[in-house]
Amino acid sequence: MEAIVVEGGKPITGEVHVGGAKNSALKLMAAALLAPGVTTLRNVPDISDVALMAEVLEHLGAHVGRDGHVLTVDATELVSHEAPYDLVARMRASTCVLGALVGRLGRAHVAMPGGCNIGSRKVDMHIHGLEQLGVTVRTEHGYIDASGRAHGANVFLDFPSVGATENLLMASVLADGVTVIDNAAREPEIVDLANMLGEMGAAIEGAGSSVIRVTGVAALSAVEHAVVGDRIEAGTYLMAGAIDSGPVTVTGFDPSHLDIVLQKLEQAGCTLDRGTDRVTVSRTGPLRPVDIQTLPYPGFPTDLQSLFMTLMSIADGGSVITENVFENRFIFADEISRMGADVRIDGHYALIRGVAQLSGAPVAGPDLRGGAALVLAGLVADGRTVVTEIHHIDRGYEGFVDKLRSLGADVRRIELDGLETA
Repeated sequence: MEAIVVEGGKPITGEVHVGGAKNSALKLMAAALLAPGVTTLRNVPDISDVALMAEVLEHLGAHVGRDGHVLTVDATELVSHEAPYDLVARMRASTCVLGALVGRLGRAHVAMPGGCNIGSRKVDMHIHGLEQLGVTVRTEHGYIDASGRAHGANVFLDFPSVGATENLLMASVLADGVTVIDNAAREPEIVDLANMLGEMGAAIEGAGSSVIRVTGVAALSAVEHAVVGDRIEAGTYLMAGAIDSGPVTVTGFDPSHLDIVLQKLEQAGCTLDRGTDRVTVSRTGPLRPVDIQTLPYPGFPTDLQSLFMTLMSIADGGSVITENVFENRFIFADEISRMGADVRIDGHYALIRGVAQLSGAPVAGPDLRGGAALVLAGLVADGRTVVTEIHHIDRGYEGFVDKLRSLGADVRRIELDGLETA
């Protein structure tokens, strides 16, 4: 068991480079199953979720190799259509192999998803969408069992689900006929997936809009593709610069992917300097309170909600955060309240009254982004903050402690044995 120890009060400044997007890399790895041969992915982050997805692909018969941030997936021959519980139940992105297996093999047996405890992981839209494509789907004993070749159809999603959109894309690219996905998710990671599928030979129009049209093709080919920069990691370090006044420059991502977040930071009193692949954040005055509500892209991302709550916890006044995506995201509030934050939860609203100073305390990361947010809170807290359950952070951030240290933070990983946290 490890923890992250943060000594508050050290100025944060400098430049940090973000890696490839976790939420894209995992889906691109699944998409590699659609084409026999060796697919090469560049800019792949070295995080535990990627390692776990590699195990899933290996179980299916693919051979996965890694050299730094370059990942190869040889899907020449798949020997199984089953993604077992012991692997995928630890990762919320597990269902992304469902559409790829249906597309390649016409059969999939995939465990129900796991991962962060931030809300129910409904698969209804995945199942309904596949059924609209002519696939027979049953759920039993904790597994989703799908069989049959997909054919073109019109599918309307009740909610612009990223996972359902990705699965339908992967299931339909090799289907007979034309598939139209209406009310599709519009995230940059969807566009990245569609771009790679297009490079493989798929015929996809409209990715990044609410209506995606897929014309099935007979076969796909293995390709080389670079993962898009991680907008959520970028947002995390921009929040670090904002909470501690900066300046902090974050590179390696497309600032247009964070438009609403950057607007909210400016409303909160931050100064931003935007480039083509970078943003510099700084602040000279107090943080101003700003209300946000999480929404599917291009709305404010739920993955940055807990980090923005940390920012608002020291703002000069009261703010309201409305969580519209995951009902359990607010479990983070209990932990930051241990550090002196004034947060009150009322249904899917969080009412935050900024305090003058947070206090270092022993806290536990409730999920991936909540864990990172607690570390950021420790940067400006009085005294020492010890964050446990940091395996969540390792799922989505490569070199999190090292990158913060490069910005001047007094932060380190330690073994818990013998540590006094009181």
